[in-house]
Amino acid sequence: MTPSKASEVAFVEARQREWGELDETIRAAGKRRGKGLPAAALSRFSPLYRDVCADLSRAQAAGFSGTLVDYLQGLTASAHALLYVGAGGDGRQVRSAGAAIRAALEAFPRAVRRHKVAMAVAFVLFFMPFLGGLLGALASNTFATRVVPEGQLRPLVEAYAHGFGADRGAGADAEMAGFYVDNNVGIALRCFATGIALGLGSAFYLVENGLITGAVVGYVTSHGAGDNILTFIVGHSSLELGAIVLAGGAGLSLGWSIVSPGARTRLESLQENARDVSTVVFGAAAMLLVAAAVEGFWSASDLPSAVKRVVGGVLFLVVAAYLGFAGRDRARDGARWT
Repeated sequence: MTPSKASEVAFVEARQREWGELDETIRAAGKRRGKGLPAAALSRFSPLYRDVCADLSRAQAAGFSGTLVDYLQGLTASAHALLYVGAGGDGRQVRSAGAAIRAALEAFPRAVRRHKVAMAVAFVLFFMPFLGGLLGALASNTFATRVVPEGQLRPLVEAYAHGFGADRGAGADAEMAGFYVDNNVGIALRCFATGIALGLGSAFYLVENGLITGAVVGYVTSHGAGDNILTFIVGHSSLELGAIVLAGGAGLSLGWSIVSPGARTRLESLQENARDVSTVVFGAAAMLLVAAAVEGFWSASDLPSAVKRVVGGVLFLVVAAYLGFAGRDRARDGARWT
């Protein structure tokens, strides 16, 4: 165990009891539905709050793990809310649903950025084969059929050649959204779960799905339906393909924790990393649910192509900005140190 890791473990062991006491106090106050803390509890709460603020500063200065720092940030934020909002007895709940949602929305991009190297590798493993599949299918009439059975490709050409909105109702849209959820979540889970095989499984599924996706787009485009398929995918691709890449990156990170555990045992390294990347996986799953709704109800609608492309471009910028900048200066709520 490295000196820095040993210091972090000793720090947690020394302070964990007080953190637990503070967390339990916050939870008890939440059950009082905005009535605040009794006077006796408030007298104990103030020094606990002061100490956890000092603990957060120490953890940040010492360069302790992102998981620990995030936990202390969340605990500090919750205590702050109780002290300055809940203790006043103004009827507002301490840990509101809005605060919990905001905390989750901020924890996800922070976890992605903590594993930015794995995410960058996953991006390359998906989009380089995607580009190769796209260019190969555009250059050769037989390339795509070597990647995807021709029996699956021809119906796609026919579907995109007819455009959108013909003979489709709300029931069909809902059915297709359900299909997209099942299909895309399955792909993302394979990209993540197979990372346990030293990351090789994640790498394989990223390359495979990138190549297949590129070959399909190239094949449909080469048969004259390029505008329609672009119009279809532009609205949800930043969410769908982004989620697959993030899930694959989480799998690569999981595998690397076994390959290179540092001074920890491989099991300890895997356990610690798995707790952290689980936030990425849950976030990617949420992205896929939203992508499925967009794909089923928006992408296949008969709205003008220009509208779909503009909205798709804006959504891409929103997703990129969210993953790159969200949660940089805010504390995380609702975390627990285990």
